[in-house]
Amino acid sequence: MITVHHLNNSRSQRILWLLEELSLPYEIVSHTRTAADGLAPPSLRAVHPLGKAPVIDDDGLVLAESGAIVEYLMARYGDGRLSVDPGAPEHVRFVYWMHYAEGSAMQPLVLKVIFDQIESARVPFFVRPISRGIGRAVKAKLVAPEINRHLDFLEAELGRSLWFAGDEMTTADILMSFPIQAAAARAGLDSTRPRLLGFLDRIESRPAYLRAIERGGAYAL
Repeated sequence: MITVHHLNNSRSQRILWLLEELSLPYEIVSHTRTAADGLAPPSLRAVHPLGKAPVIDDDGLVLAESGAIVEYLMARYGDGRLSVDPGAPEHVRFVYWMHYAEGSAMQPLVLKVIFDQIESARVPFFVRPISRGIGRAVKAKLVAPEINRHLDFLEAELGRSLWFAGDEMTTADILMSFPIQAAAARAGLDSTRPRLLGFLDRIESRPAYLRAIERGGAYAL
């Protein structure tokens, strides 16, 4: 039996979704973000030294990292579903998006969260103008242009095919869901990029996605 150590409002929701798409049985061990800072609780460190989610335990094999978990589950249980045959022309795009999701896409989004926190941090009043100024300046000059560059790139890429790796949904789309949802919630993704919003509509209406939300609990970024 596969056990998923699931953190609320996190990337681990994608693993639940994948398991539902594959119709695999699994159990959930839920972990809740701490109220003080919204970070993962210490309980996750008992599962994996880094204390991050997702983590799965498949009959004693403990594995972290979303991309690694997806690749492991597909190799062991996928039977070719939600994938692209290595001989197909779309395979290179499939591999690219699998890695892009956790590599290039997440970096500017994480930076935005960090500098949002710097800008809104509770600090002594005489320091506040400095911290807020630094946060705003970095976001305006570095972070926002980088996020916009990525969103423009993604919008254009979805003009090539319905899904990121072709005309059928794959695990690349499952991995890509989190950065695009995060951009919609926190980084200005709006109706000016209709293909990306259409992508979100497609994934969020899938029965397997909805079942994963029902099992994993409320999901908001």
